Amino acid sequence: MKRRAGEREKELKKKKLLEELGENRLPYLTPADADFHQLWKTKYSKLIFRKSDMVPEELHQMVQESFLTLREHNCFFQDLVRIKGKDFLTPVSRILIGNPGCTYKYLNTRLFTVPWPTEGYDIKYCNPQIHDACKALMRLNDYLHIEAVKALQAQNLFETKEIKDTTVIDREQSFATSLTEQGSVSKVQSGVCVPEDDRSLKNRTSYNLTLLNYMDPLQMLYLKQEPYFGMGNMAVSWHHDENLVERSVVAVYSYSCEGSAIEESNEQELKGRDPAVWHVGLKVAWDIETPGLAIPLHQGDIYLMLDDLNMTHQHCVLAGLSPRFSSTHRVADSSRGTLEYILGQCELALQNLQTDSDSMPLSLKSLEAAVVKQVEEIHNETSLVLSEVRKEQQIEEQRNETISCFLLLLKERQKLRKEWTARCQSDAAESLPEEQKPECHPFWTDNDESLHNPFPFWMSWKTASNEGPVFAKPGCFRSMRTKVNFFQGRARTELR
Repeated sequence: MKRRAGEREKELKKKKLLEELGENRLPYLTPADADFHQLWKTKYSKLIFRKSDMVPEELHQMVQESFLTLREHNCFFQDLVRIKGKDFLTPVSRILIGNPGCTYKYLNTRLFTVPWPTEGYDIKYCNPQIHDACKALMRLNDYLHIEAVKALQAQNLFETKEIKDTTVIDREQSFATSLTEQGSVSKVQSGVCVPEDDRSLKNRTSYNLTLLNYMDPLQMLYLKQEPYFGMGNMAVSWHHDENLVERSVVAVYSYSCEGSAIEESNEQELKGRDPAVWHVGLKVAWDIETPGLAIPLHQGDIYLMLDDLNMTHQHCVLAGLSPRFSSTHRVADSSRGTLEYILGQCELALQNLQTDSDSMPLSLKSLEAAVVKQVEEIHNETSLVLSEVRKEQQIEEQRNETISCFLLLLKERQKLRKEWTARCQSDAAESLPEEQKPECHPFWTDNDESLHNPFPFWMSWKTASNEGPVFAKPGCFRSMRTKVNFFQGRARTELR
């Protein structure tokens, strides 16, 4: 409900902004403009940019090879997302890689990580090349963590000592050596100098996953035009990144395959951004006074969005002409979106069951409204609540309170089920290859009276394997072969 209210608010703001603009377009600056750096310093100072020559060459080679490997093994998929109540396939293809069990949710779609090699986990990959690709991205993750810590520390110095230039920070040359060392993320990150009393600094930079993106613009039939500034084709529309730890840093590594398409224009009089080159666009959220920025992205460039920039500003990705990969490293809010959390919630719900005797029918320990609300939010055994409230010994006042609480939750659950069924049957979903289509599972017809609940608490797994969809209760895999195939590419889940 909060999500829907937030979407309505955004739509109203967008509508108002477009009405104020009319046929006009807001100004924006590129590095070719005289006032570009002054605008960056005054209005976009929490955007930090690193040109590719500031990054170790060995790291470039490892990461770029990993991108190509994952594409070769067909690990990138378009996501089925929901925007303003309609289902769409993203123009960008993606894969989520990170800590085992982590998830990331955006636009009403939750992705599960393909895990990178992590100490203490027996992770089996279907191909050693995929193992090496995930390992390379973990190394990039370590490097970006260090860069993010230094960038935040530099911003703090800027605020207290008024250092003029914070967009360029000297990089420790010793990191290239650590790229060849063995070890887990935690071992690499433990060497970063973070004050004991500043835990928030580490929490805001300890990336637990990366969302990889890939798109070839020349293969796209249509790309949406940027509506406010006239910046041209967009690969990703204006947005704030979702599902993040508050004020955490987002780090992006960009790799455009510039040799495979038209290079950037040589025209000296070109106005605005070069449409042959990929750019990241930034603007102050819902502001028509401040000019926007369009910053060109080349092979191996990195940018960091610090502190609250993701909340106060919006960004988009402007397409060039060549294929492009990016690795977007995030501190995803994993307080609710992990398998460990889901299993814990199931255990919590089961604590309200009477389990004194195997011979006695199931019953509930408590019908207090708070307990019922908690259990039903976890979606546990609906029929037991109805059975309990029918008992004659129930006090009328308590019965009415329980039913009132219970009814609201059932209505919300019914709405979610209908929404998911509609998504499964949408034109966008039907256009997907068979092994990628979402499904409502298990599904029973209305006249099957022996099965009262056609949507029990199940997880619908999608794998990038030849087996197609796999459906399992939380924590279960259909087979060890399925578990191995899970790491081949992508898993999606919907909890209903």
